[in-house]
Parts: sequence; structure tokens; C-alpha cells
Amino acid sequence: MVVVAIDAKAAEQVVSAADAMAIARSNACMGCHAVDRKLVGPSFQQVAEKYKGQPQASVQLEKKVKNGGAGVWGSIPMPSHPRMNDADIKTVVAWVLAGAPGK
Repeated sequence: MVVVAIDAKAAEQVVSAADAMAIARSNACMGCHAVDRKLVGPSFQQVAEKYKGQPQASVQLEKKVKNGGAGVWGSIPMPSHPRMNDADIKTVVAWVLAGAPGK
């Protein structure tokens, strides 16, 4: 089991990689994203690298998952996920920003 600890700004959230991956799969994230290679959208590792060191990364990505959007990674839009609960979004975003370990 891989556990990811996130910094204090993210409320010292501890994320199980297995839990995060299960949430990502059950919410169709893996239809467009992979851990280590681009599919329709960027890989989770590419997302982690792009947002590395940005203090507002968690907040930005949580909004992007919930509301969708386009333009950051090209013209293909990311669909919104309004039915995904906030706790699950936080779990997946924390895992992605940690580099999506535990593939």
C-alpha cells in the first residue's frame, strides 16, 4: 500500500494510492487520463509536474474537476463532474499532485 502525505496547506491530507485510483476509475477519469502517458488528456504525472510548487494548485484542480474547462492542455475540453463529491475530488487531486504514485 502506498500512502501519500500532502503538505500542511492541504490540511495534511493522507491519501491511499489505491483509494485514489479506485475513485478515479469509478468516476471515468481513466477514460481520458493515464498515470504515466497522455491519452485524451494529460497524464497525471504531467499534471503534477505542471502544477509543482504552485500554492493554489489543489484549489485550481478541484474546481477544474468539478466544473470542467478547456485551454490549459489544448483545445479538447475536460468535462465537468458535478456528481463527484468534494471529498473524492480532494482525494484524487491530492494523489495526482503527488505524482500519482502506486500505479
